Amino acid sequence: MPPATPSSPSRRTALVTGASSGIGAAVAAALVGRGYRVFGTSRDPATVADPVPGVEYLPLDLTDYESVEACARAAGEVDVLVNNAGESQNGPIEELPMAAVERVFRLNVFGAVRLTQLVLPGMRSRGYGRVVMVGSMLASFPLAYRSSYVAAKAAMKGFADAARREVSPFGVGVTTVEPGSINTGISERRTQYVGEDSPFREEYRTMVNALNANEARGISAERVAATVVGAIEARRPRPLYAVGSNAPLVFALRRLLPRAAMLRIVARKHGLG
Repeated sequence: MPPATPSSPSRRTALVTGASSGIGAAVAAALVGRGYRVFGTSRDPATVADPVPGVEYLPLDLTDYESVEACARAAGEVDVLVNNAGESQNGPIEELPMAAVERVFRLNVFGAVRLTQLVLPGMRSRGYGRVVMVGSMLASFPLAYRSSYVAAKAAMKGFADAARREVSPFGVGVTTVEPGSINTGISERRTQYVGEDSPFREEYRTMVNALNANEARGISAERVAATVVGAIEARRPRPLYAVGSNAPLVFALRRLLPRAAMLRIVARKHGLG
């Protein structure tokens, strides 16, 4: 891939949330390599264990709108926004604390929407912009015991799909990238809510063990990052890009099979008969 030149579009400025590890760090590194000026966010930039060379880190707490607004001001004119930061959450719907459900929506949806609102006027006035929502294939293929996470990722995609038409006449592209199973160590960071005496505990553990095994065999963060960069640099970004977990095959099956059949296939893949 040739290096970027000062006059090329890749001299633009990108803001990548959750850039301290995983997909966010891989996206930030890929964009630096393409010649972008990259701001990456972390709750506390001073604690980033392995900072990406060339990335300028900004503090961001997506649950705090004042923090979101301060981050947008610090970044200034942003041409590319990658809404990647969030929380992965599990639990039977009966046992999910509402405070936890609200937190996952603040982190995964409301903070991302507010940050998008703040950068869109500048993109629109300059006649160019790209907003990428990093979602999950679970939004398209829901899985038991992941209801709050599935709903949050589906909400992100809903905002993106509806907003596309609003901003596309101004040269702004909005898209969603849905990764499948990813080997980024997220299994250790996922928040879980299930009681010791839960009637769902045995089946829940079966699902989690299958989920962790799938993620251990999953694609790399760098492969997801390549898809994100492709969406950013596409002349006309598609509404949805999916990568990993045999995405072309499973999305083809989704078009052919009844929804109930697809839900059964997803359940069986995770040990749920």
